[in-house]
Amino acid sequence: MVKSQPPFRLRQNASQNLQKNHKKDLAKKTTKIQPVKTEKKSTENVINNLMFPGGETAFKALMSARFCAAIWSHITDCDETFNYWEPTHYLVFGKGLQTWEYSPQFALRSYFYLMIHATPIWIYHKLLQPNPLLMFYFSRCILGLCFAFAEVYFYKSICKEFGVHIGRICLAFQLFSPGMFISSTAFLPSSFAMYNFTAACAAWWQQRYSLAILFTALGSLLGWPFAALLGVPIVFDMVIRKKYYLDFVQWTVLAGLAVSVPMILIDSLLYGRLVIAPLNLIKYNILGGLGPELYGTEPFSFYVINGFLNFNIVWVLALFCPIILLLNHLFVPSKNKSTLNLPYWLSLSPMFLWLAVFMFQKHKEERFLFPIYPMICLAGAISLDIVQKLLFRCWSLFHKYANKSTSLRNVHYLDKTTFVTIIAVGLSFILGISRIIALYRNYHAPLDLMMELNRYPSEIKISDRSQIHVCFGKEWHRYPSSFFLPNTNWNVHFIKSEFDGMLPAPYASQHNATQIVHPHFNDQNKEEPSLYYNVNHCHFLLDLDLNKETELEPIYSKRTDRWKVVTSYRFLNAEMSNQFARAFYVPFLTDKYVTFGNFSLLQSTKFRIK
Repeated sequence: MVKSQPPFRLRQNASQNLQKNHKKDLAKKTTKIQPVKTEKKSTENVINNLMFPGGETAFKALMSARFCAAIWSHITDCDETFNYWEPTHYLVFGKGLQTWEYSPQFALRSYFYLMIHATPIWIYHKLLQPNPLLMFYFSRCILGLCFAFAEVYFYKSICKEFGVHIGRICLAFQLFSPGMFISSTAFLPSSFAMYNFTAACAAWWQQRYSLAILFTALGSLLGWPFAALLGVPIVFDMVIRKKYYLDFVQWTVLAGLAVSVPMILIDSLLYGRLVIAPLNLIKYNILGGLGPELYGTEPFSFYVINGFLNFNIVWVLALFCPIILLLNHLFVPSKNKSTLNLPYWLSLSPMFLWLAVFMFQKHKEERFLFPIYPMICLAGAISLDIVQKLLFRCWSLFHKYANKSTSLRNVHYLDKTTFVTIIAVGLSFILGISRIIALYRNYHAPLDLMMELNRYPSEIKISDRSQIHVCFGKEWHRYPSSFFLPNTNWNVHFIKSEFDGMLPAPYASQHNATQIVHPHFNDQNKEEPSLYYNVNHCHFLLDLDLNKETELEPIYSKRTDRWKVVTSYRFLNAEMSNQFARAFYVPFLTDKYVTFGNFSLLQSTKFRIK
């Protein structure tokens, strides 16, 4: 017997009741973001008396922090200069230094990746013909702006997925973190992977899987292929938990083709043969024997120490996050879900998966952890939030067993533990700013000297047609890039020092320079003597005086018959300085425990520059 259907009005009322109940349940499970109604132009939001920055305010704060990094951060890794700024200078001006990784027989790097970054500064150059130095900082500001967009998307998604309290803590950690300061405007694939993974996480937490896959593809195929590891938890969520097989295959294929096809076409055209740069990089690092270990190895403690320098107490909170989550599960009763769509362990799994792989690699570099830097801030914010809940739980139990007459049933845990947030964020801010100031004071001299050199032609009226030779010796790895030279008639060279590895060489002057195979390049980090320049032919020399010298590394500033000092800046003498004092700047105390050398711009007395 077929049951009769209820009247339409009854069905409609039932449906409306279900929707109302669903909305009530959802409101209990998550903290819904609502704008303040008292003022239309307010840039802050309020939920349950919790104030937190709105998207516009967060973006302004993040953009300001990233522009500060663009202007004041030094280049921390010579790989950024020689593998990215120099070939970009070649794409824009037709002149620059080439590394073996861009030699056609190896082809480890993608020119398509460079062209995406070079396009804005090429347009800037064609329209306004600015000084190359301005193009350098213009490009950095664009990088910072792009990352600020990704970060505000990240922040808003955290507020929805984890709650506004965690969101505002994470935002504060991001703003004042030295790690974010260093990585946010670095022209490196690991930074590019960080931008895209930040956006991918935001899309993932909002269940926008197509965007999450696209950003993961951009970060790994176009940026750094090893960043694909960070997408494994997203794949697990889609395929294993949600069973979205068709959607996963469809979006993966579309995103892969959209990124890889133009990359392969352009790289193959420039290299003169079929090239899949990400595949070549994987082959060299994983299947190439010693591979990256030729360039130095570090102990297990390297990332532990480096993480603390870049994130201070946030790093400690992030590392202990799994233990703190377990304590939260055992001792903090909760009737409602703490997250909206995903469990904590799944949302944080990319960070710990990345650490599990890279902590045990022999070859370690600071930039290898860049992709998970925002996740470190999130993990630290989650840990701090749970610590507050645990403290409130202890206080509640004490209050209960002490037979207090007042009830704590309607008391929110933040009402009693806000001081913990203030102390933690305040300490993170102080240590972060202290570290950033120390980095600027200790290591910014090479950029300052090159800025002086950039102004030099206008001050002494050097002709734009003069061929000027600028040399680096033992400090070759501190050269910030050809964008700091006044024009393309100024040439950078390397003179012989104690370093005995592979150095970059100028691109060939022919129109097909990217296709030429040079005999002086090798993938074994073997020294090539033909690349050294005769110091007697240098017009300018940048040299660091740390009060020690060898036959190959003399203190050139003391050779007054051959060189005169144009200007000098202080540069840290790490061996003669206290470890803590050189890591963090403390007013009135640091200078008592650190020693500086002189990084000098020297001019030859042998040549008369016209």
